[in-house]
Amino acid sequence: MNPTKTALILIEYQNDFTSPSGTLHNAVKGVMESTNMLENTKDVVRKAREAGVTVIHSPISFHDGYYEITAHPYGILKGVVDSQSFRKGTWGVEIIDDLKPESGDIVLEGKRGLDAFASTNLDFILRSKGIETIALGGFLTNCCVESTMRSGYEKGFEVITLTDCTATLSEEEQQFACAKNFPMFSKPMTHDQFSEELSGETISEIAGRGYSA
Repeated sequence: MNPTKTALILIEYQNDFTSPSGTLHNAVKGVMESTNMLENTKDVVRKAREAGVTVIHSPISFHDGYYEITAHPYGILKGVVDSQSFRKGTWGVEIIDDLKPESGDIVLEGKRGLDAFASTNLDFILRSKGIETIALGGFLTNCCVESTMRSGYEKGFEVITLTDCTATLSEEEQQFACAKNFPMFSKPMTHDQFSEELSGETISEIAGRGYSA
């Protein structure tokens, strides 16, 4: 894995999901705790930045009234509307302080649905930067993460899903997605496995330049 051709995509690490007072936090709290996803994500982001990986944040947001989507939402988006989540200008829509974008990070704009590719310029960004591998973490495991995984796979990227950097509504859904769906469209890894892959590439690059590690 070449870190300079790799992007770490952080999907919806926003207060409404991630913080105790968030509108949807109670729905994902149990799985967040079982996977230790927040601490794992903080760790992998730090190591990814050190290795030279591009860090991309993919938040979702809507204006008051949710005019960007159908007036009769159903499924997961109905849950967003009913809970009044991810509204622009509110605390809930903000990326959590622990993962605030840093200089050099990219923050996608325009995400209004599940797939991070669908209503953003993510594909253009990745190709213009020569990215070949994308690693995904965030919410929900079997929703936005999985939708983005499938699109990335079909667009020809090498897709890695960080199983312990994801969370969803139940343990059953979490385990099924990671065990059954992720292997069909990605290379599932823990955050430690991903970090080891990055470290291995960095050492190889150093050796290739004639320096001792």
